[in-house]
Amino acid sequence: MVVLHVKKGEESQFLYETTVATPLDDVLKEVTAIYNGRLKVERICAEMEELADHGVTLPANMQGLTDEQIEELKLKDEWGERCVPSGGAVFNQDEVGRRNGQAPNDKMKEVLKKTVSEAKALISRKQVQANVQVTRQLVKDALDQLRGATMIVYPMGLPPHDPIRMELEDKEELEGTQASLQVIPEEQASLWFSGKEMHRGKNLRDYVGKNEKTKIVAKIQKRGQGAPGREPVFTEEQKKEMMLHAYRKQEEMKKLAEDNEDAYMSSDWADTGKLKQDLHGIRNVSWRPR
Repeated sequence: MVVLHVKKGEESQFLYETTVATPLDDVLKEVTAIYNGRLKVERICAEMEELADHGVTLPANMQGLTDEQIEELKLKDEWGERCVPSGGAVFNQDEVGRRNGQAPNDKMKEVLKKTVSEAKALISRKQVQANVQVTRQLVKDALDQLRGATMIVYPMGLPPHDPIRMELEDKEELEGTQASLQVIPEEQASLWFSGKEMHRGKNLRDYVGKNEKTKIVAKIQKRGQGAPGREPVFTEEQKKEMMLHAYRKQEEMKKLAEDNEDAYMSSDWADTGKLKQDLHGIRNVSWRPR
């Protein structure tokens, strides 16, 4: 099986396994789905951490308002009254004014936090170092874990305007956000290998050859952005190790140079008493009392 080390720019994303006979259209479809799926998991995890700390999201017309302004405008969060966490809520005001402050109790909070940690681990970039492939099923498992934890803590469900619910129902609204710049629609996706774009309509073997044990670095990006930057010869870690080695070598050479400057002091010709001892014939004379 061919292993694609998928990157976005210089950042590792995940490993994807396939065969050289796979059409590039299918590869692009799978790789793009996994890439966007990982982004979805990361967005949900970020929102669930906020959910654990500050409760559900307020309606758009109440976000950022003070209690006095809400009272003055006679606004009411009907969904906040329905969506109460299991075991009751603990008030923890959201300083940003985006959530209603009715946070889950410590036990339910731990359920959310633990699930977030497990979901992140499934799709983590560290999976590349562990040589673990990320699949669409793995992404789905992470989403199912997040969905399950949400249902445990909020059995009545989340408000329809809550970003977590919208993400899980594939109704997220990302237009105009930073997150929208990261998402790559399948029809706009392109894969690059060795400085060349791998065009749709061909098979993977047209670019990587027939060896099924090949491992390549493939870079994903939107079409029309030009060729991605080439891979650096050395990674940042390797550069740091080389600099550290050079510094240690330099310090060793300095120490040797200093030692050489004083080394003559222990030489015979530098001994001021040697000539006197030679004239008196007492050099290298050893004695001891009888």
